[in-house]
Amino acid sequence: MSHIVESGKSDFVKANVSNSHNDAVAFEVKFAKDLTVAQLKSKLEILTGGSAGTMKVQVFKGENCLATMDNNDAQLGYYVNCDGLRLHVIDSFATFSFDSASVEKFELSMDQYDQRTDSVRSYLKQNRMGKYNEEERQQAEEKKRQQAEEILKRAELCVLGGRCEVAVPGNPTRRGTIRYNGQLEGKTGHFIGIEYDEPLGKNNGSFGGKAYFSCAPNYGGFVSPLSVTVGDFPPEEFNTDDEL
Repeated sequence: MSHIVESGKSDFVKANVSNSHNDAVAFEVKFAKDLTVAQLKSKLEILTGGSAGTMKVQVFKGENCLATMDNNDAQLGYYVNCDGLRLHVIDSFATFSFDSASVEKFELSMDQYDQRTDSVRSYLKQNRMGKYNEEERQQAEEKKRQQAEEILKRAELCVLGGRCEVAVPGNPTRRGTIRYNGQLEGKTGHFIGIEYDEPLGKNNGSFGGKAYFSCAPNYGGFVSPLSVTVGDFPPEEFNTDDEL
């Protein structure tokens, strides 16, 4: 029995689901890692129409089979611990022939179907898949719009020649003078060009071979307006008498 272990801190994984009955594929289905294989098969039964009691589930990466889930008591995370893999369901998918005219039709109203918890629609809603992910998509778009507005607002405050302080995660807080405000060729977004007081930058005011302003080497840099705080930030003075 083989298993797949890759780095990942999420309690969920997203996997595509295919089956041996037809070419249908359910993309990016969200599963909890702590599901047992038996519980996973019950969910796959809804998605594929196979039988949880007889199906075999294989894990694929591309066209390569990485593992067969042959332990119903094992957790999904034992076999799949990263997004983007494919769960392939193998089953007989038996069909039966009968005279439909002699069988009374079983029909549900839309409201009755919506109230069922074992339907495909219910599963899609619970996992926010397909059109039921609209709320999450709208929230993401709203967050993106708000961030874009904040970037423009902060950019308007960055007047050329003004003093500022720059805080970029993973870097020391730096002070400098604003030398450029706008876009960079070959890059998406809005950038502020800074001439730093100390050689803590990455360039001389050029990016991609194009000069946007001029300064000494390693004194220049381009950052997001969100990293810039405009204000009265005089150059820091250093006491050279203490140097060795």
